[in-house]
Amino acid sequence: MPSPTTTSYRGRFAPSPTGELHFGSLLAAFGSWLLARHAGGAWLVRVEDLDPPREVAGASERQLATLAAFGLHSDEPVVRQSDRGALYQVAIDRLLAAGLAFECHCSRTVLAASGGIHRACVRTKRADPAIRLRVPDGTVVTFEDAVHGMQSQDVAGEVGDFVLRRADGYWAYQLAVVVDDAAQGITDVVRGADLLDSTARQILLQRALGLPMPRYAHLPLVLGQDGRKLSKSDAAMPVDADDPLPALREAWRWLGQAPEALTSAQDLPTLLALARAAFDPSVIPARGGRTPEAAPSNVTFAS
Repeated sequence: MPSPTTTSYRGRFAPSPTGELHFGSLLAAFGSWLLARHAGGAWLVRVEDLDPPREVAGASERQLATLAAFGLHSDEPVVRQSDRGALYQVAIDRLLAAGLAFECHCSRTVLAASGGIHRACVRTKRADPAIRLRVPDGTVVTFEDAVHGMQSQDVAGEVGDFVLRRADGYWAYQLAVVVDDAAQGITDVVRGADLLDSTARQILLQRALGLPMPRYAHLPLVLGQDGRKLSKSDAAMPVDADDPLPALREAWRWLGQAPEALTSAQDLPTLLALARAAFDPSVIPARGGRTPEAAPSNVTFAS
C-alpha cells in the first residue's frame, strides 16, 4: 500500500449508473476514499455511463446524492464518460495507425466455438465492425496487487484480442477506463475484486498507448447467500442515505478494520474522522466472503 507520506496520490471511485448505490459499491467507495485520505491524496468520482441500454434513468444523480449523504465528496468535479468520446477516438486512431488494433467483423456466434476468445478473424463482412486490440501469441502480463499480491494472466490464451469499441458503436470499458485514468492522473486504482481479471488487459492497453501504469488494489467482494456478488443479487438493496452510520461501520468491518475504533462515533463527521485516524491498509483482507444473511448485518436499507 502507498505510504501515508505520498502526497501525489490520486484515487477514484467509478460507479456505473445501472441502479442504486448498494452495499458492495459503498464498500468500494469507502475503501478507496480511506486509502486516498490515508495517503494524503485526492479522491475523485467518475460516472462510467458507457452502456445506455443498461443504464437506469436518474441512477447517477441518486448515486452521487447517496455518496454525499455518506460524507464521500469528490475532490474535483465529477467526470462522466459519456462526455469523453473524443478522447477515446484519439486513442483508437493511434492504435489503428500503429497496427496495434484492427477492425473485426466476427460475431459472437462465430466466436462461440472458441469460447468467445478471438485469435484470428473469420472473413465475414459486417456493416459495423468492432475494434479489437491485437494481442500477440504468448502475451502474459504480471503485476502486483496491493491486496492480492502477485498476479499473472495469459492474456492471449485466456482473453484473446479484446474489444475496444463494440460493433454497436459503444466504447468498451477497457479502453475508456485506461484513457480516463491517464487523463485524470490516477496513480492508484482501488476497486472491487470482480475487476481483478480486467487489470492485465488494461496494462496491455497502457503499454500500447504509452501511458503510465497506476498501482492496483482490489477490495474484497461482498457475497449473498447464493454465493453471488451482492451487486448481482436480488438482495442488493440500496443503502439508506438517511442512516449512514450502520452501513459505514459494516463496510469498515469488511475492510478488516477494528470495529472498536468507531464505537464512540455518534454522528457522521466523527465517524469519518475516527476512520481516517485508525485506518490500517495492511489488514485489508483478500477475501470478503458470504454474508450470514441475504445482506450484510447491521445495515439499514432504503425502503
